[in-house]
Order: sequence, then structure tokens, then C-alpha cells
Amino acid sequence: METATLQGVLERSATIPSQVSYCLYARKSTEQDERQALSIDSQIKEMLELANKEGLNVTEIKRESHSAKASSQRPVFNELITDIRSGKFTGIVTWAPDRLSRNAGDLGSLVDLMDQKLLHEIRTNGQRFSNNPNEKFLLMILCSQAKLENDNKSINVKRGLRAKLEQGLWPGVAPTGYLNEYRTDRKGYLIVDAKRATTIRQLFEKVGNEGWSGRQAYIWLKRELNFTTKNNKYLSLSNLYIILKNSFYYGVVEYPVGSGKWYTGKHTPITTKEVFERVQSRLTRDKIVRGVNKEFAFTRLLTCGLCGSGVSAQEKQKDRKDGGTKTYIYYGCSRSRDLNCKCGYIREEELIEQLAKIIDHIDINELGMRAKLEDEVKRLKALQSSVLGTKPDTSKDLGNIDVRAYAKHIIKHGTAVDKRELLGCLKSKLFLNKKVLSLVK
Repeated sequence: METATLQGVLERSATIPSQVSYCLYARKSTEQDERQALSIDSQIKEMLELANKEGLNVTEIKRESHSAKASSQRPVFNELITDIRSGKFTGIVTWAPDRLSRNAGDLGSLVDLMDQKLLHEIRTNGQRFSNNPNEKFLLMILCSQAKLENDNKSINVKRGLRAKLEQGLWPGVAPTGYLNEYRTDRKGYLIVDAKRATTIRQLFEKVGNEGWSGRQAYIWLKRELNFTTKNNKYLSLSNLYIILKNSFYYGVVEYPVGSGKWYTGKHTPITTKEVFERVQSRLTRDKIVRGVNKEFAFTRLLTCGLCGSGVSAQEKQKDRKDGGTKTYIYYGCSRSRDLNCKCGYIREEELIEQLAKIIDHIDINELGMRAKLEDEVKRLKALQSSVLGTKPDTSKDLGNIDVRAYAKHIIKHGTAVDKRELLGCLKSKLFLNKKVLSLVK
């Protein structure tokens, strides 16, 4: 039906002279307040009928399902703006002004195109906006009204959330371990999930009382209990930590997070405040800083000798008796290929000692960067000569350069960049197997 109607528009426009070529833009938002708006297909149908009636030269149809709240975040709309700038279209047909913009940035782009005489006209259901001061002003008012509705909706939603929480009710989807009440007179109430609540309580106890790590708990849930959510999906490790950090499970909620405003819920707590606080203490004490934003010296250079996974690094902070903290870096299998790999973890200091021993026994040419190391040694000797006033080495002394000793110095005292560059030149692979490092060709 749509193709036939579009064909009719094209045939009619061929007999009607027009300097404006239109693009029909239809958008369906995912926002809650627009779920009852016309669907994309119905928008297209209505506007094609208008184009046929008015003799508009519609040359292309663009569809998009994306919120218009944020500026420059709609790929199809951005493509439309680019096409207008290039002269492909000089007009837009759409259902209503709020289909085009609900933010000041996109609205400004449309008005700018009109000011530059690149966009001649916007046609909507019952309205027309051309490069005319009054019509542009009306367009801005209507789109600004849509933005105002969005802003007010956000305020009203937050107010509604606070009102629910003040009553002790939960305004969203129940966390794992609870179920939503679906009776209309019990909206916002939660009931304990008899199938999963006991396991969630045990999860808090094992971490808080028995000192389990998050990964230990993750393996226990997945491998031993085959635990799944109400959607029949396994918990990811990140979701497990979200549960462990959620005060909701002992009966209180902070909203917004970090605001210091706490609300007591009417739901039945699964764990106690004391156990929850022990869990937080455990998570803080064994806080792991993974190498996402931090570059460790030996990551992506080692391979697990048991399962073939990569070797990752993690930082752990432990309390000292004098009240301070000590930071340790550990390397171990990332378990990307085998979740139950028993490779173990090795401290960076022990790893460095093993690397130094490996350098003692390899062919120095194995480093693949002998020339660079020699140049660096010569540079340091020249610096020593200029600073201390000692006589510079001559070319006959180059044979005495101990490249192996300098390579070991880099491994022990160099920067992370230097260490990575050195080991990256090895022609053989480094494998870590139960805390033992080996070089395999």
C-alpha cells in the first residue's frame, strides 16, 4: 500500500512543477509518553496522502525509532540534515513538529537551514512552516513546547519516585530475590521470591561472614547451584556486585544515589544491616582495580600455560598493622577460556625475579632489540661523562657493553612502557603455569 501510494505521489509530482523536493521523515520515540502516538507506518500513510493531495514532490522516505530529547543523537535525522545541506532535499514532510525536534540543538539546525535558504519548507499535518519570520517563530514555539513537556515529565517522574519511596513502596522492577505485586490495589509492593531469596541471603553471608570473594560466589552460584534470575538468565559477575552493594536487601534505599536521603521500605529484608556492612567492608578491603584505565607492565604479554587464556593483572590493597595500606599487584589467568582454571596468581615482584632469570639464560639476540639497548647504554655513558666529567667511552669500548645486565635493569627498575617494549620484542612466548614462568619457542 505504501509503495503504491508513493508511486502515485511521484507520478503526480512529475506533472506539477515544483522547486521543492521533500523528504518524508517519520519517527517513533521509545519514550513512555509517546507510546500512544501514531506509529511510523500510520504517519507515513497519512503524510503520503497529504503529499498526494497537495502535489508535494516527495522523493524519499526516512524512518527512525529514537528519542529526540538529546541533540545530535539521531543517526537518520543527522543524515537528513546533511542531505539538506548538500541540496538533495529542500523540504520536509512530517506528522508534527515534535517528530523533528524536542531539543534546542536540533531545532537550531533546522532554523539555520531555513535562514541559509537551504530548507524552504516544513509541512506537517495541518501546518506549514517556511522561511518566514512568523512561521519560523511558530515552529520554534511548538518545538520548545515539546522540550518543555519533556523537562516537566522528568521532574514529575522524579517527584513520583520520591513519593513512592516515602510511602515505603518500590517504583520499579523488583531486584533479584523479590517479585512485584501485580494487584492494582498493591501496586509498588514487593513480595519475597521464595525460590531465590534464600540463595541471596546465603550470598551475603558467604561474602560477609566467610570472606568469599565475588568470583568465588559467582562460581558457586553458576556451577554448583545453577542459579538463574526470574528471567531464567545467569547472573553476571558485575550484576552480582550490584546485588552485594544494594542496601535495599536490608530494608533501606538511598535516592538519588549519593544524596544522603534514605527511605525505609515496607518489603521484608533478606539480610541484616550488620551482614551488609561486613560485605561492604570486605569489598572495600579487597577492592580490585582492574586494568581498564590502568596499564600494567606485563598484561597481554603472558599466556596461561593451562588453558591458553590471557593473563590479566589486578591491584589489591591490604590493611597494615600500623594503620596504613599496602598495595600489591597480582598476575593470573583471566579464565576467558576456562572459568575453573587453576593457574593461580603470582605477585609482580616474584614475576620480575623469574623474568630476570629467564634473561640470564636466553640468547641475547632473542631480545630482538640489541641495537636499541646498545644505543641506550651509550647514551647513558655519554650523560655520565658530561655530568660527572669522566672521560667518554671510545668506540673500542663498545664491546664491553653488558646488554644482558641492562635488560635485567629494565625488567627490575624500568618504567611499565620500557618493560612492555622489551618483552614485546621476544621471539618466543611467555607462559604462566601455576606461578611458574617459562619461555616457549
